[in-house]
Amino acid sequence: MSVMLRVVLDQLVTETDPDLATASRELARALVQAAPAGCDVGAIVPSGPQGLDLPGVAEIRRLGMGRRELAAAWQLGVTAGAGGGLIHSPTLLAPLVRHDRVNDHDQTVVTIWDLLPWEHPGEFPRPAQTWFKGMLKRVRKHADAIVVPTHAMAHRLGELADVRGRVRVIAGAAPAGFAVPTDAVGRRRTLGLPEAVILMVGDAAASAALQTGFRAVARSGADLPIVVVDVQEGQEPAIVDHAEAAGIAAHRVHVRTGLDAGDRAAILDASTMLVAPSRRSAFPWRVIEAMALGVPVVAAASPEHREVIVDGGILAGDEVDDSQDADALAAAIADALSSTAALERLAVLSGDRGRAFSWREAADRVWQLHADL
Repeated sequence: MSVMLRVVLDQLVTETDPDLATASRELARALVQAAPAGCDVGAIVPSGPQGLDLPGVAEIRRLGMGRRELAAAWQLGVTAGAGGGLIHSPTLLAPLVRHDRVNDHDQTVVTIWDLLPWEHPGEFPRPAQTWFKGMLKRVRKHADAIVVPTHAMAHRLGELADVRGRVRVIAGAAPAGFAVPTDAVGRRRTLGLPEAVILMVGDAAASAALQTGFRAVARSGADLPIVVVDVQEGQEPAIVDHAEAAGIAAHRVHVRTGLDAGDRAAILDASTMLVAPSRRSAFPWRVIEAMALGVPVVAAASPEHREVIVDGGILAGDEVDDSQDADALAAAIADALSSTAALERLAVLSGDRGRAFSWREAADRVWQLHADL
């Protein structure tokens, strides 16, 4: 008799976040590849487009409601059609209800990639705030394990909710096969980008972190164009204003949204370095991708960055006091750009650290987690 691990893949039907969709797809593929003898992988999906490009998935259980309705139902504990058994969600969305793990062998595991909905609730619409708050309550009551990508996030989650003994750390990775595309030059031309840039990571809000990053670049003396990614559409004027306020001419700033993995790799190929000024509790996907390609990384010191980057880049500033972040980042950028040898050394360190992350390893650990449960 085979054992089936069923993975919630709502993001592959109705994508709400590109990184969550990528994580869901990559983990599902790796789980299929890593499946122990006598084990299969199934999928739980909402109604929607019929095609799921996931070879090796033994069963697809398509529920009778769309993702929005499914999220509302599961928030209330209405899980008709989801079934029991071993359920793993690469996101927070999961059928969390009372179940018997010992006698019925039912397990439900969820994944939390960032703590922004609880640490910065004002950045989310009121319905989203209510949903995240309600789902965390259900996690606290019914999840057999909660996966987070860093030990720092595990510690912080323990402060937000009583999840004692149930948190497991399993990091994500760059998409499988993430590499500079053969048409990288053409992609950059299509995006209207120059051939040598500093890549800066934004976040969902045009926040103080970006302002810090712009001040740091300005104070470092670097005169390269700046490409900003990971920001919401429509924020371009505000971001350019932040750059000009820091003393950076508007023509040097290129804000790009809606990039696929190939576009991001093409931009990294032209990047002298990646600057990550945010200190928020979120898995740094772009830092992971930069290290996968051996791009030098300069990041604001934070518990997440320190744990993910280790010695694969430069960590600047103080994790507790962010008042000097701009000056610390500026000094780090200037040091990195001080010579070709300095950049080459950082590139080697970045590439070495990047090899520590893989979806196959993540899948192996997920299978082991369910076996331990």
